[in-house]
Amino acid sequence: MTSVADNLAVIRQRIREAALRAGRDPASVHLLAVSKTVPMERILDACRAGVNVFGENKVQEAVGKLESPGAADCRWHFIGHLQKNKVKYVVGRFDLIHSVDSIELAEKLNAESEKQGMVTNALIQVNVSGEASKYGVDPDHLGDLLRRSGALSGIAVKGLMTIPPYTPDAEEARKHFVSLRTLRDRMCEKAIPGVTLTELSMGMSHDFEIAIEEGATWVRVGTALFGERAG
Repeated sequence: MTSVADNLAVIRQRIREAALRAGRDPASVHLLAVSKTVPMERILDACRAGVNVFGENKVQEAVGKLESPGAADCRWHFIGHLQKNKVKYVVGRFDLIHSVDSIELAEKLNAESEKQGMVTNALIQVNVSGEASKYGVDPDHLGDLLRRSGALSGIAVKGLMTIPPYTPDAEEARKHFVSLRTLRDRMCEKAIPGVTLTELSMGMSHDFEIAIEEGATWVRVGTALFGERAG
């Protein structure tokens, strides 16, 4: 099995080169290590190697990991589809929720956050491809969701997230990354109260360099760091 530290060094170099190609500061791009199905021992290896933030997409698996010894030394983001009845398990445990896709979910997060006396950072997931199988708000409804979410005191909307269709040709994803960045720029022009759109979460192991070229601030990398997932 390849060393996580070796993989990390390669990924960081690729991030740096992609950022420089786009005329960006490499420090403006953050690596989110997608750790779903990855054993806690290997996650801690990654943490010791210098990985700072890990992303989980299933609440039950994530909660088990967060209760493990050593988990407090890591920072955690939630990146999967979040059911409203699981909100109470994620508020207060994750630094950032990448997958808010409806006002109903935003309101649930807001209520639980207010109950705990905190503010939850969130990204709005946008279905830029229009795929029926993908979660995310329709781009035409994004402005309304941002306005309504921005009025909630228990959540802070920090940006947008998308998951484009998988294709063997990573270059095909570029148009979707461009779409998300363009949407973000258009929403910024509206100066929606209570909303800051500094973050773009897009790009995974097979296409993160293209995402960086198109403005990603968070790239979600799992396989390239940890190797192929079991199962």
